[in-house]
Amino acid sequence: MSYLYDFGDGWEHTIVLEEIIPFSPDCSFPKCIAAERNCPPEDVGGPPGYEDFLQAYFDSKHPDHENMVEWAGEGFDPEVFDTQNINDELEAWGRGA
Repeated sequence: MSYLYDFGDGWEHTIVLEEIIPFSPDCSFPKCIAAERNCPPEDVGGPPGYEDFLQAYFDSKHPDHENMVEWAGEGFDPEVFDTQNINDELEAWGRGA
């Protein structure tokens, strides 16, 4: 399935349904079993804005470096994806929290 997030910025995602299993009240669904890369900061300006952000964030000599680190926080890593955190959020959503 294709998913377009934020119509103004044009983030396109591909979601693959791996399996449909019978309902069990002991389980929380859906589950994320894999993903690639961390989510960009909200309102970064779509794919082109994200590329600009990454350049400024990781280049200490870039004129916008300090602003980007302050905005996104220290320690942003575009390669890290926390599956457990996403599944915790999905579980809370599934329980109506």
